[in-house]
Amino acid sequence: MDEPLLLLSLAFAHCKAVAIGHGPLLLSMFLAGLIGSASHCAPMCGPFVLAQTGETTARLQVGSGELRRLAGAALLPYHAGRALTYVLLAVLLSLPLQLVSQLPQLSFIPAIALLLGALLFLVLAVRGLRGSLESGLFGAGIGTKLGRIARPLFARPWGWRGVGLGMVLGFLPCGLLYAAIGAAAATSNPLAASMSMAAFTLGTFPVLWLVGYLGGWAQRKWHKLMRPVLPAIAFLNAIVLGGMAWRWIA
Repeated sequence: MDEPLLLLSLAFAHCKAVAIGHGPLLLSMFLAGLIGSASHCAPMCGPFVLAQTGETTARLQVGSGELRRLAGAALLPYHAGRALTYVLLAVLLSLPLQLVSQLPQLSFIPAIALLLGALLFLVLAVRGLRGSLESGLFGAGIGTKLGRIARPLFARPWGWRGVGLGMVLGFLPCGLLYAAIGAAAATSNPLAASMSMAAFTLGTFPVLWLVGYLGGWAQRKWHKLMRPVLPAIAFLNAIVLGGMAWRWIA
């Protein structure tokens, strides 16, 4: 009985140490998700959320009450599926960097990865200032193919179908998401990468929840208010990643 508890305690201590060591990155990733969801994700992913909310609330009986409407708008299976895709991509990309970082002659590679992550956020900041963020960075044709795969799941987007829908739509081309995954993977630590993307996804949740509850009004309102803030948050993430690269080199 003591050994499993000891292992659990060691695992918790390790997770705590990684979270503390990457605290600035986790905070900046959460802010990127929070501000980005209002300025970018709401208009881009809002229609998917509203379509699911319509199906979910249609199941509610008349007089179910506001709590049930709030719960229906949360779309927890969908967001869990998104989180799984984001974390999986970041972890898979971080694993080769972790292996490379253990080789003395290639120990500089993670620093380069961090600088590339910083560059992605700088590009995102510039695109946001120019008002061209919605076009994404690349891969527009992927969205059409993913839409065909996801379309049948919209019929009953709850339970495991909701999780599957979130996982499929998690691959949609998105400049903000590319930058976030790149930054998370650049840590060269799969656990830190998973935590970073969990923080990013958690940041995107509140606004998308309220979009599902309040509808298109919230989608338009927050996009207008928060769009000027996103370049500053992207620039902050670039500074954090640049600082991590400097510490790695030092």
